[in-house]
Amino acid sequence: MVPRLTLLDGSSIPAIGLGLYKVPAEDAARVVADGIAAGYRLVDGAELYGNEAEMGAAVRASGLRDELQVVTKFWGDPEQSYDAAIADFAGSEARIGLDVIDGYMIHWPRAPRGTYVETWRALQTLRDEGRVRWIGVANFGIDELQRLADETGELPVVNQVESHPWLPQHALRAFHAEHGIVTQAWSPLGRGRLLADPAIVAIADEVDATPAQVVLRWHLQLGGAAVPKSLHAARLAENIAEIPALDDAALARIAALESGERTGTAPEDRP
Repeated sequence: MVPRLTLLDGSSIPAIGLGLYKVPAEDAARVVADGIAAGYRLVDGAELYGNEAEMGAAVRASGLRDELQVVTKFWGDPEQSYDAAIADFAGSEARIGLDVIDGYMIHWPRAPRGTYVETWRALQTLRDEGRVRWIGVANFGIDELQRLADETGELPVVNQVESHPWLPQHALRAFHAEHGIVTQAWSPLGRGRLLADPAIVAIADEVDATPAQVVLRWHLQLGGAAVPKSLHAARLAENIAEIPALDDAALARIAALESGERTGTAPEDRP
């Protein structure tokens, strides 16, 4: 059973969700259907991913809509503003084809533009209108989160950021924990590169698990969430399977892998 994490608004999300980044549109409906069959109850999409329609179709076809969390994100390019977020959400809403979207997120702060606060106000409007159940952000740092709190009086319930054993994001996680924000990791497996790391492979052998299961268990033991992806039904099932808790020695070996290496774009490099 996938644990659930409580959000600031009192609701909850599954700690492991199904990520759809770089899932081709022609495969997306099948992948979502396979994921739901394996037990995933959160599907993480985005305007950028180009597969919102297929995600929505698979959710509608599942017959399990009430059990599922469907999430998408506002890309914010070429324009990041209040009006652009409202307009782009309407497009996502139409493509997904559900009465309400569970989670809507600002994909990047794009801090040099100086408009993420007004964009956040648009998400508040969508939530208050009942078109979205909860609102979050992705790739926000402590300064951006604090500005949202200072200027709007509300923090996001989720911040989705790149995080994995090479990039644990300890300071950001500590801020999240202090303020009740769920840390949700994208690229939780280091885009698959971590799965060949000798330390991870050795721990997996010792606990009779796959390397992916070990890394995802590490995420859970940090108290966070993750949205791994796979195009393969068997791997989808493996990634959501429960394994025993990692002991302190294994956690210490994983902690030693921290290098600060990113596998994706840094927020400061996304204008």
